[in-house]
Amino acid sequence: MSGAAMTPGQWIRPSDGAVLAHPEVLAHAARADVVLLGEQHDKAAQHRWQLHVLAGLLAHRADIAVGFEMFPARLDPVLARWVAGELTEADFLDQAEWGTVWGFPAEIYLPLFRFCRQFRLPMLGLNCRRALVTEVGIGGWDAITDADRDGVTPALPATPAYRRFLFEFTGGGSPNRKVTSPDDPAFDRFVRAQQVWDRAFACRMAEARAARGAPLVVGIIGRGHLEFGHGTPAQLADLGVATVTVLLPHTAPERPAPGIADAVFVMDPLDM
Repeated sequence: MSGAAMTPGQWIRPSDGAVLAHPEVLAHAARADVVLLGEQHDKAAQHRWQLHVLAGLLAHRADIAVGFEMFPARLDPVLARWVAGELTEADFLDQAEWGTVWGFPAEIYLPLFRFCRQFRLPMLGLNCRRALVTEVGIGGWDAITDADRDGVTPALPATPAYRRFLFEFTGGGSPNRKVTSPDDPAFDRFVRAQQVWDRAFACRMAEARAARGAPLVVGIIGRGHLEFGHGTPAQLADLGVATVTVLLPHTAPERPAPGIADAVFVMDPLDM
């Protein structure tokens, strides 16, 4: 299998390169506590893929809640009114502060939002107040009072492997970079800030499972928070969420690296 060309439309298991059947992937994912669907935020085709996977999961499970990195948790009442059919699309985007909370075109996300509304799937804001990320990055969690933590608990400390991943993900040792290695103390602030998002997403999903009768929670999240079991998957494990499935779109010609996800879906390079 290692030498065979990947074909768009295939699911690949990164651990061994095996091709997986679509029904098999979805049936397995539907048995998880949380399914995390990664994305590159500006790729419309990846959002269509997320929608198709979400529809497949709904064929297996009626009890699904969908969490979105794009919205802070304080906007949950707006998301609930949208799902209940009480808002027009224009009113929803306005009241959900789309132009402020997220910098990408609404058009590439609206099919997901419409799907949740049509099937009355609860939508959850996974994000925290923006300033918390900066505050923790500067001073660490000890500098933040409980009242200012926005319901987010301190993150499990980053492993050396996660620091290496983040260092490479953000450019590695480029000549113009001030941070010289993953272990450079100058990198600490960025790592702490990244982990605020990782932990916030995990806290919101763990809370949703506890408060809503343990539904399958599907997270729509940037892939950098999900790859190789770092980021949000590690924080979910720390919060006691035992079964997490990570699914990613794959567009590179190279085979997916072992451990990057439970399965990846090979995208058509022209369908972007």
